[in-house]
Amino acid sequence: MNWLLAALAAGSGGYCGWRVRRGSRDPACSGHHRARRESDVLEASMGLGMAGMALLPGVFWGWPYALLAAVLLVGALAGRGAGLRAHRLHHGIGALAMAYMALAMAGGGGAPGGHAEHHAQPGGLPVLTGALLLYFGAYALWEGSRVLTAGGGAGGGPVVAPLPRACRAAMGIGMFAMLLSM
Repeated sequence: MNWLLAALAAGSGGYCGWRVRRGSRDPACSGHHRARRESDVLEASMGLGMAGMALLPGVFWGWPYALLAAVLLVGALAGRGAGLRAHRLHHGIGALAMAYMALAMAGGGGAPGGHAEHHAQPGGLPVLTGALLLYFGAYALWEGSRVLTAGGGAGGGPVVAPLPRACRAAMGIGMFAMLLSM
């Protein structure tokens, strides 16, 4: 199952990276576009980090991903502009969850295949893991419902492309699955 989660996260991260690359050629990079670009950079980093954590968990990789998550948290919370604060807060929560999972994996002790692994306790604090499971489960359901209703433009208003929302829903599901496996 790790390879499937890694493929989902890498695909979402790769798509967001492609959106960043495509947007960098756009000369009209003002307010809204800059905020979308910032969001895409954070989502690409989170997706690729999730893919790495799913494929290569363990002591060696725990700390680098915790550092990546710390950098993402600072970037999410210290972003310029007053818009999209809730979205930046979501990225901050995601970065904290990645740091939490990476540190829990790094503190998991025991050599692979050894006796300690056979009797290993699940990593992390159950209350914090449960709270993060509730958050990402609710986020995935909310974002997924927005994907399903994105095409109903009968009111004549602007319709946001459902693919970025689908990627966000997939990332929420991926975070939920990674937390559930702890």
